[in-house]
Amino acid sequence: MIFDIGNVLYDWDPRFLYERLIPRGEALDAFLGEVVTREWHFQHDEGRPFAETSAELVALHPHHGELIAAWGERFLDSIPGPMPDMPALVDELDAARVPLYAITNFSGEFFPAFRRREAAMFDRFRDIVVSGDEKMVKPHPQIYRLALDRFGLDPGEAVFVDDNAANVAGAEAVGLKALAFADAATLRTQLVALGLL
Repeated sequence: MIFDIGNVLYDWDPRFLYERLIPRGEALDAFLGEVVTREWHFQHDEGRPFAETSAELVALHPHHGELIAAWGERFLDSIPGPMPDMPALVDELDAARVPLYAITNFSGEFFPAFRRREAAMFDRFRDIVVSGDEKMVKPHPQIYRLALDRFGLDPGEAVFVDDNAANVAGAEAVGLKALAFADAATLRTQLVALGLL
């Protein structure tokens, strides 16, 4: 079983962080929509260091320097906890001795602290491929092929789950059985149908 992490195993949204720093309303929406955008953050998933991306962003938005810096200092505040019922599903898969892996689009700088914080979950995983470390991202086929090689799996041996339709399609393109994540209950039903539970 190969999991995506963000919005499959764990809830992630920059809003969780910045709601603590900016009152809810137009200013918060504008900051998230125009300054620390998801497109800007995707550079970290691709392997660019936060020191570089933040310096560029502060040059464009100098009056937001402290808020931009908070992204690096408090990134874990954007991940408040697991998705509903997913820890129990991982427990069930682990108890059934289904080997667990993950492929995540995630900054190589920010992932180690997150993994330590969530060791109770991730210690069950045999391996995790982090895009920022590899400087390749989903949905490009190279990251799936690298992961399968590292995990020692043929595509037909594994089931991959992701919330992003493009990532699901990318996994299917290399021969993986791929599922679009909706919620834990739906995923469990799918895994029962596939004989994993």
